[in-house]
Amino acid sequence: MSDALPHAQVPAAFDTGAAAYDRLVGANPGYHEHLRLSARRMGLPDGGRGMRLLDAGCGTGASTAALLAAAPHAEIVAVDASAGMLAEATAKPWPGSVRFVHSRIEDVAAAGVTGPFDGIFAAYLLRNLADPDSQLQAFRAMLRPGAPLAVHEYSVRDSVAATAVWNAVCWAIIIPAGRLRTGDASLYTYLRRSVLDFDGASAFQDRLRRTGFTHVHADTVPGWQRNVVHTFTARAENR
Repeated sequence: MSDALPHAQVPAAFDTGAAAYDRLVGANPGYHEHLRLSARRMGLPDGGRGMRLLDAGCGTGASTAALLAAAPHAEIVAVDASAGMLAEATAKPWPGSVRFVHSRIEDVAAAGVTGPFDGIFAAYLLRNLADPDSQLQAFRAMLRPGAPLAVHEYSVRDSVAATAVWNAVCWAIIIPAGRLRTGDASLYTYLRRSVLDFDGASAFQDRLRRTGFTHVHADTVPGWQRNVVHTFTARAENR
């Protein structure tokens, strides 16, 4: 399969890779800590007490666990389009405050997931969507005025060094490991290409502002993913 995977086929590709996904990302130094860092950057007060949060694109639950660590007293609704990834997530122990929903993020209203939310966490999601602007506008409409959005995402186009690091790690580690674990490297060749094609950090901040968000800010993460992975935070103001 080409690394130009059609957006409609992305959930099925994640289904194929679901059983090996946690082992693969667990071998990435800092993967889980970086998710926890991005969740903390949302600035949720009082451990999220009384809050209702959306984990958009929860995958196998790594981002859900990060959000739960940052807001242990919040109600969390975690959504993903891949049945295989959700099966891995729901097999783990969770408190009663966490609920998982199988749905494309574009179709969550039809799945019974509606706002308002006191925060939205979207990890490794936006670059997989056919229309990120429409989804950001939908997120804004789902948030209470002043509530935070945190987008945890790869973005390398603003840095020649980060692009080189990303390509080197993909070809030397991620793609061979994915092929070894699953017998199919399609998801991982797609991952490489989707990151290269995604907005640079500056362009994504402009995208957030263009879709109506304010207080837009970007921070990178430490370690080898410095300037490769970023936390983009923004707020939904009065509409």
